[in-house]
Amino acid sequence: MMRSLWRGVGDVVFPPACVHCRALVETDATAKVDEGGFRHLCRRCAGQLEFVQPPHCRTCGHPFYGVVEGARMCVKCDGLDPAFGEGRTAVLFRGPARSLVIELKYHRGLQVLEDMASVFRRAEHVLELVRGAVLVPVPLHVRKARERGYNQAQLLAEKLAEVAGGPCRVEAVLRREVDTASQTAFDRRTRMSNLKNAFALAAGATLTPGLRYVIIDDVFTTGSTLNSCAQVLRRAGARDLDVVTFAHG
Repeated sequence: MMRSLWRGVGDVVFPPACVHCRALVETDATAKVDEGGFRHLCRRCAGQLEFVQPPHCRTCGHPFYGVVEGARMCVKCDGLDPAFGEGRTAVLFRGPARSLVIELKYHRGLQVLEDMASVFRRAEHVLELVRGAVLVPVPLHVRKARERGYNQAQLLAEKLAEVAGGPCRVEAVLRREVDTASQTAFDRRTRMSNLKNAFALAAGATLTPGLRYVIIDDVFTTGSTLNSCAQVLRRAGARDLDVVTFAHG
């Protein structure tokens, strides 16, 4: 209660700016963050979030438009050969959603985690998949983690577990062995080559075959990073394995 009060006072004295358009965010729009409101997106930009709804690609979570018949894998996933069962995502990596990810990932914008949690609250198909599961964040290499000060996938996994509720926990059972360059500009084939043997089971980590594991990352692009992580978990004994991302780009 006191935290909400101080936050309200802070918003009056130092009104938050929208991370997408940089306009001031109306104080009444920030009052009920825990109920799905937004503190760092103005109403106009929040209305531009493109939430994913079923039906969607079973592998990457990208939405299908119109009537769906036959296979549930989209053309974007052709050739991926996923080591995981299903993939789901909350929003498309465009506009305000992209700004939230960039603010968190590159500008130390930890404050936007509240808004990203609000996005998850509105993505019931994502919450449905993670409830009762062990959430495994995609790890950063130790050098990058030291530079950034945190792993955004770890923080998103923790927020997702908090929002989903129930028997849902986060376990960092993976480590990144190879300090690869940013994969943003590469196609799937190049990414897969760069990520070969990039991940391993964390020291002392063990998996329980009877549990369900869900790998968590910020953005699904080609799926190469998530699939590399899934392959490690499969070899370590994970039988029930899915992936979830905040956004799809």
